Amino acid sequence: MRIDKFLNAVNITKRRAVAEDMLAHGVIYINGLSVKKSKEVKVGDTVEVKYLEYTDMFKVLQIPTTKSTPKSKQDEYVVKI
Repeated sequence: MRIDKFLNAVNITKRRAVAEDMLAHGVIYINGLSVKKSKEVKVGDTVEVKYLEYTDMFKVLQIPTTKSTPKSKQDEYVVKI
């Protein structure tokens, strides 16, 4: 799954447009490398989101098969490191 769709599907970002904007500004990293929106996410990858004052890191547990998942099921797909 593409990183922009993944961020939206597992509720890390509220909208896909927000994820695309964050990727365009280089604040999303996969395994330590800044990526474009077409980068594929795989199980085991580390996704890092660098905000102005703090950084969130997530480990990918599984890839969702649906366009969106309930916020209550987020921990099935990613775990915050």
